[in-house]
Amino acid sequence: MVFTRQNVLRVYPKSTRFDSSNYNPLIGWMHGVQMVAFNMQGHGRSLWLMHGMFKANGGCGYVKKPDFLLNSKEVFDPKIKLPVKTTLKVTVYMGEGWYYDFHHTHFDAYSPPDFYARVGIAGVPADSVMKKTKILEDNWLPSWNEVFEFPLTVPELALLRIEVHEYDVSEKDDFGGQTCLPISELRNGIRAVPLYSRKGEKYNSVKLLMRFEFI
Repeated sequence: MVFTRQNVLRVYPKSTRFDSSNYNPLIGWMHGVQMVAFNMQGHGRSLWLMHGMFKANGGCGYVKKPDFLLNSKEVFDPKIKLPVKTTLKVTVYMGEGWYYDFHHTHFDAYSPPDFYARVGIAGVPADSVMKKTKILEDNWLPSWNEVFEFPLTVPELALLRIEVHEYDVSEKDDFGGQTCLPISELRNGIRAVPLYSRKGEKYNSVKLLMRFEFI
């Protein structure tokens, strides 16, 4: 921590990652690392977090470190549980667009899909959590209307994770979209949140109707 206040540090995936996989970038960000290098040719949750973090600051590719990693006299320890600064209340109303962006037999060959959403926080260990809506069977236009609350001790380093999956009894659940949003960029209100593919490509029509409130 002290080192990265006065020096530039770069970390990168080790050379034995032949499959172009990545590590959790939050490990570097929590310790003040300025350049967290990634294998950009791959895909997966670690890369989704990277995309989410750099949606901040207008998506210009630069995000300023929080003040407690720059100027604080105390050394920040991400493993210590701090007091809650704010609580994010997330309402997941409904989703739409899969009917137009996916083949009608993509999820189930003989019936409409059974969607559920996963919503959570990626951040310091005390804040990190994932929650799940109920599964809505046989519905291209799922309406969950569920509310989740996330107490945040370090909102400056937190990302809101959103995923949609299609429940499958006999096989692995099918992927239906994802996005990550920096908590620092969220504002109170109802939003239509677009979802992205595994590779980070924005779907034409798939989106969730959600409400964000800081309480």
